[in-house]
Amino acid sequence: MMNVLVGKTDTPLVMLDRNGARVAPIGSKAFLLETTGEFDLAAQRRIWALSHTIAAWEDKAEIVPGMTNLLIVLRHTPEDPEAVVRRLLDAWDRAEPIDIVGRTIEIAVQYGGEHATDLAALCNYSGLSDRDVVRIHSEGIYRVFALGSAPGFGYLHGLDQRIYMPRKTVPSLHMARGCVTIGGMQTGIAVLTGPNGWNSIGFAELQMFDPLSDTPAIMAPGDTVRFVAASVDL
Repeated sequence: MMNVLVGKTDTPLVMLDRNGARVAPIGSKAFLLETTGEFDLAAQRRIWALSHTIAAWEDKAEIVPGMTNLLIVLRHTPEDPEAVVRRLLDAWDRAEPIDIVGRTIEIAVQYGGEHATDLAALCNYSGLSDRDVVRIHSEGIYRVFALGSAPGFGYLHGLDQRIYMPRKTVPSLHMARGCVTIGGMQTGIAVLTGPNGWNSIGFAELQMFDPLSDTPAIMAPGDTVRFVAASVDL
């Protein structure tokens, strides 16, 4: 069921749910479709399928698959935004989940030490020991859902619920590039030095983005990531 509230031309549009997805306008030419169910691989596989469908639309200027969401930017401002919403939701209804089989990437991590600035806080939050946190994180198998936020940054799904840690209300101002982090139910690697609201538990030397390379980003959607404990300093 879809509930669509459409204002006049000078009134913002609000567009809501149908069949596990909702659509909302972003400016005059862009629309964001978000899934409303679980944050899981099944939802992301359907987003991947939808992006393939929309890639063939002649009136699209750009599509940006994200974490269980997809942004579409049109070439021109539509005369009938509601029709665009219906078209997106119809495409969502028809989308058959696909899987993207990428590479398996192993990343050596120095757990603990000077860069693990939030490990103690995570232990306090979870009730686990630092060794348990390291063990659980390094035993995980993660999938790259999307790239974004910064060049080459991969949003990884697969974090064990036991080491969930909310993002910080006050970001760290100078978190180093390479810090291995947890933010909510995601994990990742900082690709730039600077403000960061995720929680650092270690460090990886691997450069995640090289602008001079033929393939600048190490990760790509669909890749599988394993973190390997190269050293543990607790």
